Amino acid sequence: MSMMHASQLTAKSTNAKSLTAKTFNATPPTAQLMRWVIIATLPGLAVMTFYFGIGVISNVLLAGLFALGAEALALKLRQRSLRPALSDSSALLTGVLLGASLPPASPWWLIGIGILAAVVVAKHLYGGLGQNPFNPAMVGYALLLVSFPTYMTLWSPPQSFIPENLWAQIGGTLPASMLDALSGATPLDAFKHKGEAVLAREFWATQPLPEGALSAWRNVALAWLAGGLLLIAKRIISWHIPVSMLVSMALLATLFYASSPSHFASPFFHLTTGAAIFGAFFIATDPVSAATSRRGKLFFGAGIGALVMIIRTFGGYPDAVAFVVLLMNLCVPLLDIYTVPRPTGQPKAQQQTEQVDRS
Repeated sequence: MSMMHASQLTAKSTNAKSLTAKTFNATPPTAQLMRWVIIATLPGLAVMTFYFGIGVISNVLLAGLFALGAEALALKLRQRSLRPALSDSSALLTGVLLGASLPPASPWWLIGIGILAAVVVAKHLYGGLGQNPFNPAMVGYALLLVSFPTYMTLWSPPQSFIPENLWAQIGGTLPASMLDALSGATPLDAFKHKGEAVLAREFWATQPLPEGALSAWRNVALAWLAGGLLLIAKRIISWHIPVSMLVSMALLATLFYASSPSHFASPFFHLTTGAAIFGAFFIATDPVSAATSRRGKLFFGAGIGALVMIIRTFGGYPDAVAFVVLLMNLCVPLLDIYTVPRPTGQPKAQQQTEQVDRS
């Protein structure tokens, strides 16, 4: 009997280990998650390249190479192993997201500064992947926007695949006097600076944007949406943050538009221009710096959407996704404390106190 009992215990133990191994293997590792996000960016990058030229590809390639180099440098200085960290694709993803956020054919040195801020400062100074409280790509973008506003507003209208002066732009040798000639106002920027006395219908009647610019931005937004839906379908991200962010933006935009359609843009305009959809699916859903519980994700996304609309409408920036994501990153510890579901039979206050003590 003892031998039979021992064999049964051994069999159960083996089955338990096998089940545990299967469960572990069913969970995608970090590298697989990061690579799926990179794959999901391809539709948006392809459509951006179609409308704005090969400068989009140069941004992403340079940012990706700089990100891998900065990651290797930081790991070397921290005396950490290079291969595991470089192979998880997290640095490469940061480069792709930052490169996609910058105006096409940005100078190499501008991309390099942004990557240093994102990878070295926002990531490794806080302890590396999993320890950073802020979205690294948005830290780099916000630094560049504040420090080099001229270069960060060089969004050109739709142009040929290989635009004129491409290599001078990438090399950073283009004279400053020619920068304005290459740029055009984005839809959000044009509407933001139309003037209080100008009615919306009068503004659009003047055709303030280059031909095809508005449809180009809308098609880019749809491409980012396709990539975001792929991430949800593959269960790389959940729907809570993107949906709550976009719904929050739509509700506030509808409220403003209903109060004065002559002065405020429509909800459709706000959702399909700028970085709304890109930010909702690819930026706000960062698993490290975003809220973790389901309720926390809903509050996190809704807060981003509301603040984006407030800044777009009453603030100084036509688009504000990067700044708002960083602001809401500050709120994540509080959201995680007050939105984590409590165990059955345990008072909520007791659970929150224990969570604060453990932190």
